[in-house]
Amino acid sequence: MTGLLPEGAPIWAPALIMLVGIVGIVVPVLPGLLITLLGVLLWAFETGTTGGWIVFAICAVLFVSGVAGQYLIPGKRLKAEGVSTGALVLAALCGIAGMFVIPIIGFFVGFVVGLFLQAYLPRRDTAAAWRRTKAALRAILTSIGIELIAAILIVITWVIGLIVT
Repeated sequence: MTGLLPEGAPIWAPALIMLVGIVGIVVPVLPGLLITLLGVLLWAFETGTTGGWIVFAICAVLFVSGVAGQYLIPGKRLKAEGVSTGALVLAALCGIAGMFVIPIIGFFVGFVVGLFLQAYLPRRDTAAAWRRTKAALRAILTSIGIELIAAILIVITWVIGLIVT
């Protein structure tokens, strides 16, 4: 054992970490994109080759691009629709409360209800509140999609690195 991992683990352990990262994106509980990048970092550290570090650097660029894209693109759409960051924070708090009320799907239900109520209560306009709620949900799905695409590109880059190095 020369590195952090037991003999034979330098491929399957990072792969497992990346899989956990991708699951963390789809089920937004873990910082999935970061975990995916950490899997590549572990692999680069374990291989210790220049090629491994070049693959990690490429993956790090994909990570930064994914993080920037997941905030900038949906954020622009939310701003245009009039959905504030405060509304999203309130909705997230309602989602957390929803987890305790309705197991498994409570976060999602609470989040949507929180978004809707935050948009509805000031003006009592159901149509406008629903429009903002749908815009926020589309933005969140877009953000998750961008993060997922970045993670998949990181994994593809890592697999190519495995083959080449």
